[in-house]
Amino acid sequence: MSIVPVKGQDIQGAEVAWFAPLCSDDFRHLGVPDGDLRSSWANTSRIVQRSEELGFRNILCPSSYQVGQDTLTFAAAVAPMTKRMNLLAAIRCGEVHPAMLARTVATLDHILEGRLTLNVISSDFPGQQEDSAYRYRRSWEVVEILKQAWTQDEINYDGEIYKLKGLSTDPVRPYQTNGGPLLYFGGYSPDALALCGAHCDTYLMWPEPKDMLAQRMRDVHAQAEKYGRVLDYGLRVHMIVRDTEAEAREYAEELVSQLDDDKGREIRQRALDAKSLGVSLQSANRDRADEDGYVEPHLWTGVGRARSGCGAALVGSVDQVLSEIEAYQKMGIRAFIFSGYPHLQECEIFGTKVLPHLKTVSLAHEYGRVPSQTPPTPLGNGVRK
Repeated sequence: MSIVPVKGQDIQGAEVAWFAPLCSDDFRHLGVPDGDLRSSWANTSRIVQRSEELGFRNILCPSSYQVGQDTLTFAAAVAPMTKRMNLLAAIRCGEVHPAMLARTVATLDHILEGRLTLNVISSDFPGQQEDSAYRYRRSWEVVEILKQAWTQDEINYDGEIYKLKGLSTDPVRPYQTNGGPLLYFGGYSPDALALCGAHCDTYLMWPEPKDMLAQRMRDVHAQAEKYGRVLDYGLRVHMIVRDTEAEAREYAEELVSQLDDDKGREIRQRALDAKSLGVSLQSANRDRADEDGYVEPHLWTGVGRARSGCGAALVGSVDQVLSEIEAYQKMGIRAFIFSGYPHLQECEIFGTKVLPHLKTVSLAHEYGRVPSQTPPTPLGNGVRK
């Protein structure tokens, strides 16, 4: 049974996405740089193409100033290489003037013919550290301006940070109707939950024990209720799946076998969100885990020793991982963003061993955001073989 009412309550399937490691986050052994896996156009675009071939419905293109490639440039370049899969592009609110960002997003949405979704981020700017309340206020205003640009003839906005008057929105309308691209959002502070409840479509969570995820969903739903809204919920988690649980656990141990903890700390601290509440909660997962790093029977926190942000992986056999995904779906989670190390190898493993058993959909098509197209039929049958 769902923990809270969800927008996608009647959707028969889930949006299953993979991850494009734009931000120098691809390894054979965590914390050990590998030249072939560094953030490069060749490696990352190959992962995107293979993800579509295997049937993933979306792919997260993350953003970081410190390392890696520019997100929106990458998304524009890879767009013609894909035909069916959505792109979930991260936007850091405030880095680009919101009216210009609206035009950029609308242009990219036309290039993709409506296959663009957005991950709204409220992190510090490079070289700056700002109050959390101010950052979320800025993001709130950016999102409101984007929505004006995508739905009205003029932008007229009188905020605390942005003041825009009589700004024509011609021709910045996106390809998608009914409000433009879906907005995915993750954050844990009260200001973050308020922003998501008021303006975003899918609340993304990082892995925690299920009872804690359930409480996150209740907290966000309470915020959305204030605005008469119902949201979808998503989970971003790494994957280590093998034919047997023993093989999966063995691979998890191998993945961190060459990790120097000082190097792992350096990797974590270079991220712009390294001091965020969400990152601290991932650290708390590691603190409460058992001696092998498991905070739940199949939720392993070892990944977080060498990366900021999402810091845990589902580890187990194909059947065990499917059972975990089904449990999340019963909670009301309708969007999943998976990843693994190295990303192309694990994309292949998950995409051939697990994905065919899952019934998958595109949320943007389910909600009628894309005009003049027949929604793609669900992939997979949701039946274990």
